[in-house]
Amino acid sequence: MKKVLVIHGPNLQMLGRRKPSIYGRVGLAVINEQLEREARRLKLRLTVHQFNDEGKIVEAIGSAPGRFDGILINPAAYTHTSVAIRDALEGAALPAVEVHLSNIHAREEFRHNSLVAPVVAGQIAGFGAHSYTLGLQALASLLK
Repeated sequence: MKKVLVIHGPNLQMLGRRKPSIYGRVGLAVINEQLEREARRLKLRLTVHQFNDEGKIVEAIGSAPGRFDGILINPAAYTHTSVAIRDALEGAALPAVEVHLSNIHAREEFRHNSLVAPVVAGQIAGFGAHSYTLGLQALASLLK
């Protein structure tokens, strides 16, 4: 069974109550339940973390090779600012998919650029909580 590291970035613990007009009303616990259901269907084993600290995200990614087969990540605000997360993903050299609840390309100009996108297999954005399920499906296809 393939193992996937799921990383939720900063402030995602507030999903469902933080700017629901942008991020939706679905909380992180529900997203994680949906991911677990989809992982069972896809015959994947998930390890899920939510970090507000950039360094913890970098450490999790850095320790992933040899323990995980792929990474599903929503870097949240760090998408646009973290060279460290980008470099960790590149260095880990694992198949990875970037997900976002909102369509970052339809929002403020500063959100249009993802530092992570060039080092992941692909990006799924704009489908709310369903972005995660779509991302996991995409990652599963890469892991076959």
